[in-house]
Amino acid sequence: MTTIYLGLGSNLGEREHNLSHALMRLAPAIIVKKKSAVYETEPMYIRNQPKFLNMVCEATTELSTQEVFRKIKSVESVMGEHEHNGPRIIDIDLLFYGNDIIDTPNLIVPHPKLVERGFVLIPLSDIAPDFVHPVYGATIKELRDRLA
Repeated sequence: MTTIYLGLGSNLGEREHNLSHALMRLAPAIIVKKKSAVYETEPMYIRNQPKFLNMVCEATTELSTQEVFRKIKSVESVMGEHEHNGPRIIDIDLLFYGNDIIDTPNLIVPHPKLVERGFVLIPLSDIAPDFVHPVYGATIKELRDRLA
């Protein structure tokens, strides 16, 4: 089993329900072990849209990185497609897959924008403050504390 971290966000419909429903849809292939608090955040890239609810979870899986990616995209598709950075019922990002570093045309892990996103680092520090980013060599708490 590999420990993975997922970031989830929703800014359309019943946002909190969307987050819990997405987590439920990941099972049984992805088993959620820990969940952060849920945070309401401003949209980051396209400002003219509703506020997000964001959270992070720690989970375990026997799926490969590509299988996890396909599972995440399947859940997003079933719950409602969205434009990149636009309003969405659910968005799920694979933040970490163990300590692996993956760089393929369709998937980069650790998530490349993780270190600039308070809406990821703050909830991630709730559940994994001492996890060391395999590229930056810093803990999640240290990365969170570096945010502007």
